[in-house]
Amino acid sequence: MMNTILQHKSIRKYKSNNVSNQLLAKILNAGIRASTTGNMQVYSIIVSKEEQIKQKLWEAHFKQNMVLQAPVILTFCADFNRFNKWCVQRKAVPGYDNFLSFFTAAIDTLLVAQNVALAAESEGLGICYLGTTTYMAESIIEILKLPKFVVPVTTLTLGYPDENPPLTDRLPLESVVHFETYKDYSEKDIDIAYSVKEALPQTQELLKINETETLAQIFTEKRYTKKDNIAFSEALLKVIEKQGFLNNE
Repeated sequence: MMNTILQHKSIRKYKSNNVSNQLLAKILNAGIRASTTGNMQVYSIIVSKEEQIKQKLWEAHFKQNMVLQAPVILTFCADFNRFNKWCVQRKAVPGYDNFLSFFTAAIDTLLVAQNVALAAESEGLGICYLGTTTYMAESIIEILKLPKFVVPVTTLTLGYPDENPPLTDRLPLESVVHFETYKDYSEKDIDIAYSVKEALPQTQELLKINETETLAQIFTEKRYTKKDNIAFSEALLKVIEKQGFLNNE
């Protein structure tokens, strides 16, 4: 398992081979063994295989072709709907219509998603996380018919890899791990942390393509702009409120 973790690659091209129901069940069972708050398991996993649904999800996920190629799409949702109904049926009054409850469920959902990702890779399958899930939460809610108190948090494409990309670079361990207390970064620390990433040949190519001076400018001006971040934040907050998680009384 350790080698699987260290060899993780995001797979964006998939073979047409189906993932058997038996293997999928094995992977999902590994997923639900993840730690969750109070063992409440306030999440749900939507398995999408039908072409009609995948076509709609493809459109929602900015038409990324891996959504159509991968035989299985897994949408992981923060879900207090089931738990709330259980509480009511057992003569208990649920108080989970607030942001803390959403945040708790979202954390638990991501823990499950990562368990599924690791289990899938250990079985020779490839995965890719789709950050577009939170950008397009409202559309995904409609496509997957998610009721109140259910919000999509992340999505995994799942299937047999049809590519073998190189490992993605990572910051050095000493740049992300703090001992005992947080040690803030000096200018020298920042230079050290990002020096390897900035010197990569692919980074130099990106600078030419994007016509920017630094890699940081690609992130702030091209990929994740303030304008887009604010727009998607507003949209997600509206979804969270609409789905019942912003009661402040």
